Amino acid sequence: MNRESILIEADELLKKLDNENVRIYDATIVDDMYLQGHIPGAAFFDHEGFSDPKSSYEYTILPETELATQIGRAGISNDSEVIVYASGMLPYAVRAWWVLRYAGHNNVRILNGGLTAWKQAGGPIEQQTRQYQPASFKAHFNPNMFASKEEVLTSMEDGDVATVNVLPLVSYEASHIVGSTCLPCMDLMQEMDYFLPNDILALRLKEVSQHKRIITYCGGGIAAAVNAAAHLMTGHENVAVYDGSMYEWLGEGLPTQGAGKWEVWKGQ
Repeated sequence: MNRESILIEADELLKKLDNENVRIYDATIVDDMYLQGHIPGAAFFDHEGFSDPKSSYEYTILPETELATQIGRAGISNDSEVIVYASGMLPYAVRAWWVLRYAGHNNVRILNGGLTAWKQAGGPIEQQTRQYQPASFKAHFNPNMFASKEEVLTSMEDGDVATVNVLPLVSYEASHIVGSTCLPCMDLMQEMDYFLPNDILALRLKEVSQHKRIITYCGGGIAAAVNAAAHLMTGHENVAVYDGSMYEWLGEGLPTQGAGKWEVWKGQ
C-alpha cells in the first residue's frame, strides 16, 4: 500500500462524479452535518450500523458475517470504487476506510481534505438524502488489521511490538496502557482535514516504525486508524488498530498507568 492507493484528492474525485460504479460516503459521525450539505450522490456512512450492538463498548466492529452483510446493504459490491470522506474530522473517514479494507475491499480511498477540500476545488454540494441500492459483497478478512485486548496484553512483554496511544498528550498522561507510548494523531494531520505530506509523516513516525509490529489505540478505535493508515502510507505494513481501545481497557480493569482521570476525546 502507498499514499496513492489510500488517498484521493478532490480534483481527481471531481472527474469521477458521474461514474456509476463510484460509491461515495460521508462518514462524518453526526448525520445532521450530512444533511446540511454533502458531495452530490454521497450516502451517509452510519458508524453505528457498522458497530456491534451487543458490545459493551462503543464502536466495536461488527462480527465478520454481519459486517459483510452490512457492507452489501450499504450498496457496496466487490467491484465498486469506494470513496469515503468526512467534514472537519478526518479520523471518521479513516475509520470507515479501515473497516472496509479489513473486510477485504481493496478499491476504497479517503478524500484527503474531506468536504473542505471538495469545496475549495469548486465541487458542488447538495442536501438531498441519498442511498445506494443494496449489493452483494463477499468479504476476505485481514485479521491482522485489528488487535484484541489479548494481543495487546501479550505485546506488553514483546520488545518487537510498539503500542501507541494516539490521543492528545494530556489524555495519555492521565491514563494509558502500561508500556505504551504517545504519538497524537493530530501531529499527523493538518487542521483535522488532511494528512500531512509523506516526508513529514515518515519523519514523525520514524521512531515507532523501527518496531516489527505496531498497535495503535485511542478511546474507541476511531482516531487510532489515522496513525495506522499513516504507517501504511509510509511503508510499514504490519500495523493494527486495537478496536476496544481505552473504553474496553478501562472497562475490563486492565493495567494502566497515569496521573489522573481519563476522559474521552471528541475524536474517539
